[in-house]
Amino acid sequence: MSKALIVFATRTGETRQIAELISEGLRFSGADVSVVNANEIKSESALNGYDAYVFGSATYHGEMMQGMKTFLFLAEKAGLAGKAGGSFGAFGWSGEAPDRIFDTMKNVYKMDMVNSSLRLKSSSLGGGIKMAQDYGRELAKKLGL
Repeated sequence: MSKALIVFATRTGETRQIAELISEGLRFSGADVSVVNANEIKSESALNGYDAYVFGSATYHGEMMQGMKTFLFLAEKAGLAGKAGGSFGAFGWSGEAPDRIFDTMKNVYKMDMVNSSLRLKSSSLGGGIKMAQDYGRELAKKLGL
């Protein structure tokens, strides 16, 4: 069974909610999924044993959350090249964080990324629930599920 790890950093809980919906899409496709707050990961060894990775952060004042910045430096040492990946995040105004995470995963970590990041103002607005679940399904396709 393919295993996926979703790591999120949130300010109000919305990004965590999106992480849970992405995990549903992966689970619907048959993946085993773990959803973890970025602040709980203390070493790169915590990233071992997964086939896919999805990292997400809220955008606050044009930046990703500090917990995600710290996590990304740690993840750089984890040897994620060639692994399937995606990024996501909630935002109020600008929404830069998911794209910056996506670029880091693609260009620094050399991961096999889905087509784009998922940017949602809220999971409950404008079809956000379905969009997040579909993002999980899209990642599952990269795993052959």
